[in-house]
Amino acid sequence: MKQTTHEVGGGISDKAVVVSLVLKSDRAGEEAVRYSLQELIGLAESAGVLVLHESVQTRESVDPKWFIGKGKVEEIREIAERLGANTAIFDQELSGAQVRNLERALDLKIIDRTQLILDIFAQRAKTREGFLQVELAQLSYLLPRLSGHGVNLSRLGGGIGTRGPGETKLETDRRHIRNRITELRHALHEVKRHRALHRERRKKTGVLQVALVGYTNAGKSTLLNRLTQANVYAENQLFATLDPTTRTLRLPNGQEVVLTDTVGFIQHLPHDLVAAFRATLEEVCEADLILHVVDGSNEMAEQHIRVVVDILQELGAGGTPTITVLSKADLVPDGQAELWNAEGDSIRISAFSDADLETLKLAVQEKLTGESMRFVIPADRGDLISLVYRVGDVLDQQVDGETIRFDVRVKQNEFDKQGYKLRSFAANEAIQHEGESD
Repeated sequence: MKQTTHEVGGGISDKAVVVSLVLKSDRAGEEAVRYSLQELIGLAESAGVLVLHESVQTRESVDPKWFIGKGKVEEIREIAERLGANTAIFDQELSGAQVRNLERALDLKIIDRTQLILDIFAQRAKTREGFLQVELAQLSYLLPRLSGHGVNLSRLGGGIGTRGPGETKLETDRRHIRNRITELRHALHEVKRHRALHRERRKKTGVLQVALVGYTNAGKSTLLNRLTQANVYAENQLFATLDPTTRTLRLPNGQEVVLTDTVGFIQHLPHDLVAAFRATLEEVCEADLILHVVDGSNEMAEQHIRVVVDILQELGAGGTPTITVLSKADLVPDGQAELWNAEGDSIRISAFSDADLETLKLAVQEKLTGESMRFVIPADRGDLISLVYRVGDVLDQQVDGETIRFDVRVKQNEFDKQGYKLRSFAANEAIQHEGESD
């Protein structure tokens, strides 16, 4: 496979070669491997690393000692010396022993994909909750690898892989780390409890929640900014934002809903990270509607969709009503446009088109509002008449003698919670009419 050397710049402390191993039994194909490696380079650049060289090796199996072959190790050592690299970043997860062996052989800082993602999250965290979650994920990752990071953790001066708790782990034994993990889990349990209270309060007030999810850099933050003027940081980089942001969105019918932007997903998202951020990601599970934002201009969009769907299933949000929002429609290449013909619960938009945003709001409104229903209520049943107005928007009403006919566009979540009286009344009326006809 082709090896590429990137132009060298100055002023960056971490200069890296990136390495990927392809197993001959891997059915993902060369295109998927190439994309994964390019994504790794994007992650490295997001972490402030200058990538000097990329290298791919194809083998029958993983070398238990070196991960890659011994000859490839020598080749990478020579390339790193020639280019002045001080870091090697691997696209797969390494064991502690492999890290230790590679550090000794290459005399480089060794970082794998998981540690790189954790490092980016450490940079992006802005709130106390974010710091707690990142530290828990880092410590959970580090604990089984303590013996493998001797050289790495003894390096001074910071840089990639040493942010957050990584700077002090050389002096920290496993017992201390386990105690700290317990403390962090307790603190995050309190966060989870507070979130549950807030969610319960929202439900009691009838506020609907919409969650923005999607692959990292799909355009979620840009869409949130355009829909709600949230002024959230949005850049063309992986994991530009980490902490979730919640804003109020007004729909065309005047109804207000809560719109929450969540952290972006990525393939091979570390399990420790998913576990640590579960309190945050549970907002997705509690949402009344999910907007799955997909970068329609990305050639790997279908793969991104599968990654997000799989993670949502893992979180238990697979059954939540969803609209797939195919974003960046203005950037879709002509040859790929056919792929994004909106069907079913999907919509193709550009976040910078006001008309597209209005179309999206209408789609959200339609999805949350539910179907049109007709209720015939006795005029003296004030309790049921007021309930009709609570569970939906009355489109039309007609008085017919001692009854009133209501045509209603129901608010699905409110009808599910409060509409049982109307359903029960309608069922009893149907039984009575059947008896009368007999």
